[in-house]
Amino acid sequence: MRIDPVSLAVLFAVVLVAFLVLFLVVTAYNGVVALRQRIDKAWANIEVVLKQRHDQLPNLVNAVRDVMGFERDVLEEVTRQRARWSPDDAPPVQAAASEGTTAAVRTLFATVEAYPELKSQTNVLKLQGEIERLEAMIADRRELYNDSVYRYNTTIATVPALILAPLFGWHAREFFAATADDRARPDVSLRPG
Repeated sequence: MRIDPVSLAVLFAVVLVAFLVLFLVVTAYNGVVALRQRIDKAWANIEVVLKQRHDQLPNLVNAVRDVMGFERDVLEEVTRQRARWSPDDAPPVQAAASEGTTAAVRTLFATVEAYPELKSQTNVLKLQGEIERLEAMIADRRELYNDSVYRYNTTIATVPALILAPLFGWHAREFFAATADDRARPDVSLRPG
């Protein structure tokens, strides 16, 4: 049995094209899966720090409560914003709660500055330093999360992943962003005491 060289060349070309298509599909799929895993890992890292901050805030509020008795609204706002956060919420909801808490904590720190007796208490300074450290970690991890989301969203919006996205149910992820209310400048005016 003799094989026609043209038929053999066509068969080879078809096999080569099929292999290249399969290679592109597998490479794109694996790349998107890796990016999704990076997003999930980045979010898990944010959740760890959010939980740490969530656990430290009552300690700070309790430490300053007696001295800042008439600054009740500032303390209540920290408590209210802290209560908004839940580890069971979706990342965008957690992000909004986190940004609200950050704004409330900044207002509390600005208010604490008006009380020399608080600034001299070691436990308040340690708690304030710890929460500031956690806030910085949240900012750093949020940047990493948003970078991962950017890479993922860009990847699924370009060929060849763009063609595969509907087949595998890939959708753009939301960035960790502040809501309009959270972007508003907090009121840090000091009330007379």
